[in-house]
Amino acid sequence: MKIGTKSVLFGAHCFMIHWFFVAVAWWKLYGFPWDPRLWFAFFLHDLGYWGKPNMDGDEGECHPFFAAELMHRLFDRGESWHWYALCLYHSRFLAKRHCAPFSNLCVADKLSIVLTPAWLYLPMVRLTGEIREYMALAQARTKAGEPKYASARFTTSSQERWYFDVQEYLRRWVAEHRDGRKDTWTPDVVE
Repeated sequence: MKIGTKSVLFGAHCFMIHWFFVAVAWWKLYGFPWDPRLWFAFFLHDLGYWGKPNMDGDEGECHPFFAAELMHRLFDRGESWHWYALCLYHSRFLAKRHCAPFSNLCVADKLSIVLTPAWLYLPMVRLTGEIREYMALAQARTKAGEPKYASARFTTSSQERWYFDVQEYLRRWVAEHRDGRKDTWTPDVVE
């Protein structure tokens, strides 16, 4: 079973759990999500990981297209691409690649990780093996030779310390960007 599928079934993007933390994060950031289409977005936004061989590689980074296309077919009318963009640009890396602003769903998605307790998150990513990829990326270099998460400086001496650093980094990222301010933290994508 591919790691993306495992993530959706019982990992960091578990279809039974992750959407709940995204909804709570949205509520904290923007008020209660009364629009039922938002609840579809919370549930669907990461299902595109299904069948992906990696989480942050070329294939994994394209996971938002599944939800974006589905949300567009279901809810966008006429010339509108609102729901498409909301889901597609929940990935700050795709937003950078397309020279587009990240969406509010991106901010809620990042805050959801801050809200997910270590006692829940760490066993899930250990079970799927995602933790190995995530921690390796904390030290890996992109094609341009710069660390992918250069401004993060995640500690990799232990999984617990790494997750604490991820949560702290995302807490600061959300505080800085919740108002839609330009993302200068995320590195430009090199093709």
